[in-house]
Amino acid sequence: MSLTSPEIGADLLRIVFMGTPEFAVPSLTALAATEDVTLVMCNPDRPAGRGRVMASPPVKNEAVRLGIPVFQPEKARAPDAVARVAAEAPDLIVVVAYGHILPKSVLDIPRTMCVNVHASILPKYRGAAPINWAVANGEKETGVTIMKMDEGMDTGPILHMRGMPVGDEDTAETMFGKLAVLGAEALVETLKIFREGALASTPQDNAAATYAPMLKKEHGKIDWRSPARKIRDLVRGMTPWPSATAVHGGRTLKVLSCAVVSEDAAPAGEPGEILAVGREGVSVACGSGVLLLAAVQPEGGKAMDAWAYAQGRRLEKRERLS
Repeated sequence: MSLTSPEIGADLLRIVFMGTPEFAVPSLTALAATEDVTLVMCNPDRPAGRGRVMASPPVKNEAVRLGIPVFQPEKARAPDAVARVAAEAPDLIVVVAYGHILPKSVLDIPRTMCVNVHASILPKYRGAAPINWAVANGEKETGVTIMKMDEGMDTGPILHMRGMPVGDEDTAETMFGKLAVLGAEALVETLKIFREGALASTPQDNAAATYAPMLKKEHGKIDWRSPARKIRDLVRGMTPWPSATAVHGGRTLKVLSCAVVSEDAAPAGEPGEILAVGREGVSVACGSGVLLLAAVQPEGGKAMDAWAYAQGRRLEKRERLS
């Protein structure tokens, strides 16, 4: 289906922007440079850090820098929130990692549509954590999708896509930065095509959909019976949060970085068994293959290289990580 905008003409689009984390900042910055962003909606300030000091979301900080009014409702579907957005009479609502599913009462407000910048190639990885799960599952390519929003969870028709490779050394953290920039570029491209009257929407293939649920600490637990490659991908995907974790001596041990030493089907040890300890790291047997732990963080301690951890804990061969 083709989407045209004859009523827009050359005027700047009036936009309400909804987003909260750092990932959304490049999109807000790009829109503010090219269109009329009249209101930014983001989550309320929250306590952060060990001191639990109130901190503003990154999107709020950028909006303040740009001189754009900010509104921070607890719920997007609250009557006061709906009324506040409607009062802006927006041509378009743009949503980037806002953290709320918009109700029909909000989706129906803009003159044209609500669009979302989603960090995956839809219909793969619908949901809250697409970047983490794409990396954790060992994907070699991901990207961003600009989608016309409906009432479902990332189910609306596709307007525009941009792909990007996932490097072998990439983590979820590095991909967040790359995809944030790519998302902003794709968003600006989408609005340009929209102005030209050439924007088309393509329904998603629901049969091909996969999901990326919100991350929980238990998602980072390492199962040493898995192949070494799969465990390394988990470590990459769970960086920086919730982190991939093992247990040593009854205490949690975060695995911050690692490398696949071998992918042989039958390592010389049981899953989780320490095979060697050296300055380059700690080698651990997996269900298939061997993983070299390079950097770790013990429970209650600081990040350190695995050799330093092994020396401090007098780690020896044949010990087990569980």
